[in-house]
Amino acid sequence: MKNIPITNKKLLITSLTHRSALNEKKGSQVSNERLEFLGDAVLEIIVSNYLYHRYPHLPEGKLTHMRAKIVQTKTLAATAEKLQLGKHLILSKGEKKAGGQKNPSLLADCLEAVIGAIYLDQGIKKTEEFIQKNLLAKLSLILKDAQVTDYKSKLQELWQKKKKITPIYKITKTSGPDHKKSFEVKVYLNKKFIATGIGKSKQEAQQQAAKNALEKKNKV
Repeated sequence: MKNIPITNKKLLITSLTHRSALNEKKGSQVSNERLEFLGDAVLEIIVSNYLYHRYPHLPEGKLTHMRAKIVQTKTLAATAEKLQLGKHLILSKGEKKAGGQKNPSLLADCLEAVIGAIYLDQGIKKTEEFIQKNLLAKLSLILKDAQVTDYKSKLQELWQKKKKITPIYKITKTSGPDHKKSFEVKVYLNKKFIATGIGKSKQEAQQQAAKNALEKKNKV
């Protein structure tokens, strides 16, 4: 894969291995979920750092809203498609038959796993270059076209203003087959449970939890 700067072949294969493939002993012996976890965090810090320095006069709320547009499932999935990650995604026969190679959630997760693998293999500088080339170089287009109701940003602005505290999101449950997975996320204020959200991706569930929390704002 010419566009993916990973020299460690084992790490690359792991980044492309969906957990559905493990039972059929395809790809890596472990799924890409741990790399996805790492890549999600690396992506967020690199995008945050970029926006912080590019827009020195924008308030935190505006920057958070911009970041949400960049890292949302739709944007990441589109980037994964351009990189042809779906073509190389290692899936079970059933998941592949169900259209997993074109599933936006799986593609977005795979891209995050690839970012995690690049970070481990090449370090932060090469990872920044990869994200700059494939995501941030198209920032103006992303910000113009991406439609996202960013309840997370609204909730964060509200709670920081009222409580001086940032919301904490925790995945509490996953269910359903891999091609129709459902995530349950709970949002907490200073360790106090506030609301639950359910969605087809982690991001969607977080947004729903934030929306539900905002509807309770007068009770918090």
